[in-house]
Amino acid sequence: MFSMLFWRPREQPHTFSTIDKLNKTLAMLEKKEQVLLKKAAAEVEKAKEFTRAKNKRAAIQCLKRKRLYEQQVEQLGNFQLRLHDQIIMLEGAKSTTETVDALRTGAAAMKAIQKATNIDDVDKTMDEINEQTESMKQIQEALSAPIGGAADFDEDELEAELEELEGLKLEEQVLQTATTAPAPPVQVPAVRIPTQPVPHKNTSDADEFAALQAEMAM
Repeated sequence: MFSMLFWRPREQPHTFSTIDKLNKTLAMLEKKEQVLLKKAAAEVEKAKEFTRAKNKRAAIQCLKRKRLYEQQVEQLGNFQLRLHDQIIMLEGAKSTTETVDALRTGAAAMKAIQKATNIDDVDKTMDEINEQTESMKQIQEALSAPIGGAADFDEDELEAELEELEGLKLEEQVLQTATTAPAPPVQVPAVRIPTQPVPHKNTSDADEFAALQAEMAM
């Protein structure tokens, strides 16, 4: 089956040999055409010489041979056109045959692949893959389940417990703030050291005592 997948064109020795023979014939005709053209040119030169020699009859004979050579050249040109046309047709037929052969080989390979691959086998394989995938999914779910099975919890109870925890946390923060807050500073009245009064003349003891009391009150 796999050998059919790699296409190789069929050998066509008859077609190849025919095209080769036509090309050789075409080359031979082209060479012959060149020879005839040279002969025709030579006859023209001879006719010129006979004309200068006043030999009119010989000059006319040269021109007649030139015409015959030109007729052969024209005939060879027609032969070459026919050969070119035949070569083109054979090459086109060769390409068509190779294309059809390639398509035939591809169709046979496709048929062999379809025969080897049954739709029932494909469906069976896909079922097995799906079954294995489902089994693996169940195994993974079983391994990821918590030990003892999953317990059912009351969402309202969980919400109430969360609110209680938040209240306790707030109370702890308030108590911590109260115990760690710095005590307000005690304001102690400044005691001013009395200065020694400068004795003045004409100052009585009563005046000095009053001044002392005033200083103590400050």
